[in-house]
Amino acid sequence: MIAITGGARGLGLAMAQAVAARGARVAIGDLESELAAAEAAKLPAGSVGLALDVTDPDSFKRFLDETVERLGPLDVLVNNAGIMVVSPFLDEEESLTRRQIDINLHGVITGMRLALPGMQERRTGHVVNIASVAGKVGVAGEAVYVATKHAVVGLSEAVRLELRGTGVELSVMMPGLANTELASGMSAGRGVEIVEPAEVGTALVDALERPRFEIYVPPKLSGLLRFNALLPQGARDAMARFFETDQVATKVDKTARAAYAARASSGMPPAEPPAPPSAEPAAGVTEVEIQPR
Repeated sequence: MIAITGGARGLGLAMAQAVAARGARVAIGDLESELAAAEAAKLPAGSVGLALDVTDPDSFKRFLDETVERLGPLDVLVNNAGIMVVSPFLDEEESLTRRQIDINLHGVITGMRLALPGMQERRTGHVVNIASVAGKVGVAGEAVYVATKHAVVGLSEAVRLELRGTGVELSVMMPGLANTELASGMSAGRGVEIVEPAEVGTALVDALERPRFEIYVPPKLSGLLRFNALLPQGARDAMARFFETDQVATKVDKTARAAYAARASSGMPPAEPPAPPSAEPAAGVTEVEIQPR
């Protein structure tokens, strides 16, 4: 049985569809519980869609407990849920910074801490943490998001070492910019293709059948990023300019992203009351992207 967080849309849904097509029982967890249930109903028999807030350990535990009760022992957990703020670092609201860390990093930590003990007890299982190519390089305009994805990669590397000899596999997946709502108003850069969600689904199936730690989508990103890591800083900066990766999150069509940003912002805590007229004007609203990617 495979549980996928943030699975009602985008890459999470594509992964759910891919593994279900191979006969797996799938549990889709998402803040949008009705959408999760509706999408699960379209999958082969044996799939469920349930409510999940990865920032709430009790919600995460209820999701996994109900999943096990309805579908059987947890074989695979895919930590996919996440959000991305598109904003210059100094303009990013503190509440959004904390929310990214809570979802993108703490959500992954919580998921692993809840799922791994049972897997270790059965001496079988697989955790797949969805990071990003932003977990290997810096991207202007999404600094905190980049920080959380670097953290997920490092966290995964460390926990993998602790799991040696337990029979439990751990993988980290690093997709490029994908053809989902996340890419609205953005371009992947010169010579870089937008990733189709089905490619990520196929990559997950392949990684579960032939376990490995690092999964790049598309695979050619592996060689490019490894080569980039060997270069001095000046050469890396030149590559960023050549491939236009320095513009991915700084030159965007905000109008094209507005609906997505509004939906993502609906998960934020209520805004502070308006400041009195004598106060300094409030900072402009920061644009948010939500992932399932």
